[in-house]
Amino acid sequence: MTSAAAPTRAPGRSRLGWMVSDTLAITGRNLLTYVRLPQLVVFSTIQPIMFVLIFRYVFGGAIATPTGSYVDYLLPGIFVQTVAFGAIGTGVGLAEDLRKGLIERFRSLPMASSAVLGGRTTADLIRNVFVVSLMAAVGFLVGFRVHTGPGSFLVGIVLLLLFGYALSWGFALVGLSAANAETAQATAFPLLFPLVFASSAFVPLETMPGWLQAFAGNQPVTVTVDAVRALMLGGPVGRPVLESLAWSLGLLALFAPLAVRRYRRTQ
Repeated sequence: MTSAAAPTRAPGRSRLGWMVSDTLAITGRNLLTYVRLPQLVVFSTIQPIMFVLIFRYVFGGAIATPTGSYVDYLLPGIFVQTVAFGAIGTGVGLAEDLRKGLIERFRSLPMASSAVLGGRTTADLIRNVFVVSLMAAVGFLVGFRVHTGPGSFLVGIVLLLLFGYALSWGFALVGLSAANAETAQATAFPLLFPLVFASSAFVPLETMPGWLQAFAGNQPVTVTVDAVRALMLGGPVGRPVLESLAWSLGLLALFAPLAVRRYRRTQ
């Protein structure tokens, strides 16, 4: 909340209370956009469904995996890929709001400066819940099976949603720094593409050249995919989960303040 906005607000609610209220209001506004323009959600689900079908039925028979079943190996990677690419939508949406002058309108209102970004990222988190649920249903239809239990499966879902949420703040910074939505997308895609495809999402790291393994094995997408895979398929979970949490919380701690700072300086 800016100091100039404080006198216009009724007394009796704390600063934190106003921030939460403002964030929920912006979240509702962005969710209403998805309701009125359902194609925004539909388009974000078509690509991962196509990846599932293509890798499952075209490449699946040619790729050997430690689990024996490629579809079981594939789906955790598709889950992480889905929330990672979905995070680009946060930046694109903010860049579009900035171009239309909506961000400037929000800045003139007596509201918390973090609410616009918090509302956008929270709405995109809720969208990810829907998209991941749909992807899980598609996965089960094409043969994916959980080898652990419902509890571990849900923990894996929470872990990948947290990772997507952290990335959303990073791409919020990109969106606020871009001239328009097209520039935001053109900037974000090259940043994320190598992380997703040079990872363990689709093939075991052992099949990659040694120099690429060094990168692929120590970047956040691989760490999160391995953690989700361990939770859903079995295997040691302690270290992968802790490493994934460290990446997600570290990215969130880095990008959230930077994005809010950039928002405050946006003209």
